[in-house]
Amino acid sequence: MEQTISFPVEGMSCASCAARLEKVLDRLDGVQASVNFATTRAQVSLSEGHAGMVDVLAAVRQAGFAPTTRNLDLSLSGLSCASCVGRVEKVLNALPSVQASVNLATERAHVTFVPGVVEVPALIAAVEKAGYGARVYEEQNAQDDARAQQRVWQRALWEFALATILSLPFVGQMVIMMAGLPMMDMPRMLQLVLAGVVLFGCGRGLFRAAWHAVRGGSANMDVLVVMGTGVAWVFSAAVTLMKLDQPVYFEASALVVTLVLLGRLLEARAKASAGAGMASLLRLQPRMAHVERPGGVVDESVDQLAIGDVFVVRPGESMPVDGAVLEGVSEVNEAMLTGESNLVAKTAGAEVFAGTLNQTGALRVRATKVGAQTVLASIVQMVQQAQGSKASVQRLADKVSAVFVPAVLALAVLTFAGTWLVTGSATVSLVHGVSVLVIACPCALGLATPTAIMVGTGLGARAGILFRNADALEQARRLNLLVTDKTGTLTRGQPGVVASQTAEGIQSDDFLRLACALEQNSEHPLARAVMEHARAAGIAPVAVEDFKAVPGQGVSARVGGQVVRLGSPDFLSQNGCVVDTALVQAWQAEGRTVIGVAREQAVLGYLALADEIRPEARAAITALRARGLRVVMLTGDNERAAQAVAHQVGIDEVVAGVLPDGKAAEIARLKGASLCVGMVGDGINDAPALASADVSFAIGAGADVALETADVVLVRSDLMAVVDAITLSHATVGKIRQNLFFAFIYNLLGLPLAALGALNPVLAGAAMAMSSVSVVSNSLLLNRWKPARRDAVNTTPKV
Repeated sequence: MEQTISFPVEGMSCASCAARLEKVLDRLDGVQASVNFATTRAQVSLSEGHAGMVDVLAAVRQAGFAPTTRNLDLSLSGLSCASCVGRVEKVLNALPSVQASVNLATERAHVTFVPGVVEVPALIAAVEKAGYGARVYEEQNAQDDARAQQRVWQRALWEFALATILSLPFVGQMVIMMAGLPMMDMPRMLQLVLAGVVLFGCGRGLFRAAWHAVRGGSANMDVLVVMGTGVAWVFSAAVTLMKLDQPVYFEASALVVTLVLLGRLLEARAKASAGAGMASLLRLQPRMAHVERPGGVVDESVDQLAIGDVFVVRPGESMPVDGAVLEGVSEVNEAMLTGESNLVAKTAGAEVFAGTLNQTGALRVRATKVGAQTVLASIVQMVQQAQGSKASVQRLADKVSAVFVPAVLALAVLTFAGTWLVTGSATVSLVHGVSVLVIACPCALGLATPTAIMVGTGLGARAGILFRNADALEQARRLNLLVTDKTGTLTRGQPGVVASQTAEGIQSDDFLRLACALEQNSEHPLARAVMEHARAAGIAPVAVEDFKAVPGQGVSARVGGQVVRLGSPDFLSQNGCVVDTALVQAWQAEGRTVIGVAREQAVLGYLALADEIRPEARAAITALRARGLRVVMLTGDNERAAQAVAHQVGIDEVVAGVLPDGKAAEIARLKGASLCVGMVGDGINDAPALASADVSFAIGAGADVALETADVVLVRSDLMAVVDAITLSHATVGKIRQNLFFAFIYNLLGLPLAALGALNPVLAGAAMAMSSVSVVSNSLLLNRWKPARRDAVNTTPKV
């Protein structure tokens, strides 16, 4: 039987690439390939019993190309413990090209796959075949999800309430018996009915989930609970109906199920609290906007806004989308974006962001980013991505969970058999075996890490610290060396021209005209400073030809047929120009950056630029060093300018004059010294170094490529946010370790006690229910973390 599959391929630059890929694929046994460069797709026919899609995709990568992948989130239902997570991940990852990660706390699966090889219905079908529910997660369904969760909560509440009422006679009987008071035994048939309604009525969800798990070839916590309570009820029912002279354990069945339902109820409420930070972000953006249309201002759904639309924001209202102010003067609260409560003045030309709160005046704004393009949407997406990812510390729990349920089942069988051999009593053996099944709690193992990650990333987002993934949140605490860029990181990144000097016979206006002509197409901070200086002097640039840029050194072009260069003194010297070394060194000794302009080999003049130190830079460096971090400045600027800034902020180690590729090499060298190295930067030239660091931080005002490369984005351009990110990492990992301790200790102590008969099934059920609740509740204590006060930056937040 032959199967034909078509899938997209990245990396083909010409028709010969397509031909080469086709040739590589045709070499595979039983594969016939056709690669279309125009559509960038490969179509393969696979013969049964020969090479499969895994081989085809591997061959594509080996040929130097890559199958185009798609990312998708699935909203899951029916998950009850870490074993469920492992089962869903296993069935999804078994599909060709699929990489899936499931988060128990958010009940979502993040899936990466190759369209054409696997489609969304196949992903959903695989999850459903494993016994769970799945649908595509979409942001606009957040309110529907909230309503669905509310319905689930109400149903669970009613089930628990009914189970409690029906279990009260058993509780009363146990209390009277423990008090030693005379009592009348409850009729066994009444016990059978009451326990049966609790078990098969209120607890029917447990049976349904257990059946799905078993049918899918796995076992989870529901299987353990159902087996334990079911065996106890069936044994007791047989004794009752056959009128045997044996004790019954109806109370154990009823009370264990009631306690499990209580645990699920408390767990659901605690998990909702853990995700409250995410929900608060989603509520920031208003649903309606006052949009200017030909007929006047009308109220429209935010979803209908397009780039270029003009809308009005009145005092007290939130910005519907990102935009630029056209008219009006106001102050805006941007705390949701930066974590800073100070109001920001907005006038014509200023940027505003979706979700920020307009306070005082009315603003007329033109939309510049809408939908998923807004800063708020980017923050939400990044936080969700981090919450859905797995920290490396969770892998231990995953490995334990994979064998946990089978191991517990085996222990229960051994306990039953061993107790029977020792005591000779089937009923005592049954109680011990049921206790082992009931006390086991893989659910706590599955919730230990993701709940703490959810709370930690939510706190970070509110403080203007965006962790791109869980590993970044976990690894930041391990840093023992932090490398920081200078311009835009330790300084404001907005240098200005503070001095200029022209050669003899050169007019200042002519000099500036050439300087701004060479800098007019550059986005470098120094270039913007030169342009601002020229505009302030009323100078307009002249036209240039054959423009060329030498990264980290300078630029050149032709003006009037002559070669004109602008750049560092070294750049001019390398091109045969005679530089005024005394002037350059004098300016550099003052911490200024010097650039010169030359026509052919004649230097026309020099500009001195200086950058302002960030007001919090020294306090941040002091706080980092107080935490035991070694801080190194790594900059492309000259040694003297770098040392001047380093002295002002309190940095002792400086590596200056490093080009962009040299920064990455320097990071690699430091990592080679067995150090955990972090990097803070903001510009395009920092991207390679950010990518090389163990944990990278991007200042939020920096270049897009730096923000995309970094592990942690500091939305607020404030170096103290680095300190906050590290302290939050310590606090979160501390909670994860506490949670894992709670999860493991419950099982390590509870299972042996249950096997030895020291815990009856009711107490075992209570311990099992409380283990999950304690883990989630402990994660919520992380909300006590607070960012360092800006007037007391050496204070370490406590948790």
